[in-house]
Amino acid sequence: MQRSQIKVLLDLAEAELESATTHLGKMTKNRDQAIAQLDMLVQYQDDYKLRLQNTAQKGLSVAQFANFQAFINKLDQAIDGQKKIILDAEYRVKAATEQWQECEKKRLIYQELDKKEIELQQQKEAKREQKQTDETASRLLFYKRSQP
Repeated sequence: MQRSQIKVLLDLAEAELESATTHLGKMTKNRDQAIAQLDMLVQYQDDYKLRLQNTAQKGLSVAQFANFQAFINKLDQAIDGQKKIILDAEYRVKAATEQWQECEKKRLIYQELDKKEIELQQQKEAKREQKQTDETASRLLFYKRSQP
């Protein structure tokens, strides 16, 4: 493979890696936001339960208790829904991480091929230069010997 072909493949692999890195960042951010929203819902639920206790100590009608309980049930449903969103977000982060790892692996392979190709070209160039030097020295020696 010519050096330019390997370089093109390396450039493409680096672009893929950059895209995968951006995607992983977005998926991680989405997951973190979902976790923060869950934390907020749980905190709100805890605050609301505390409010229910404080209100119950002062006296609470059956209708008020039913309203509190219905709202707490809705918060439970919202929390369960948010937990499902987090599971999905974690799955997406895992998939994006695996994609990133594959891209990085490919980039490293092309980078190693590029490095080997550079080394091979340098070796060929060194041999060519040595051959030229040897030929020049040989000609000079021949001309010096042939002259009286």
